[in-house]
Amino acid sequence: MIAVRMSADIEERLARLAKETGRTKTYYVREALELHLDDIEDAYLAEKTLEEIRMGKQGTVSLDSLIEEYGLED
Repeated sequence: MIAVRMSADIEERLARLAKETGRTKTYYVREALELHLDDIEDAYLAEKTLEEIRMGKQGTVSLDSLIEEYGLED
């Protein structure tokens, strides 16, 4: 179980949508998470990785090195 606090405006929009469509507010919250969680994960995990690279905790590999390593040259 998760409790979610949201602005009054979002709560009103969600309630109106649920009422007009006959679905529950929970349905729409779940739907939004399922549709957008991948994007949210990608963004936040990319930010975390970038910070680790900047702090020297994680390295990088050049594209040329990858092309050579995997024999992807023309």
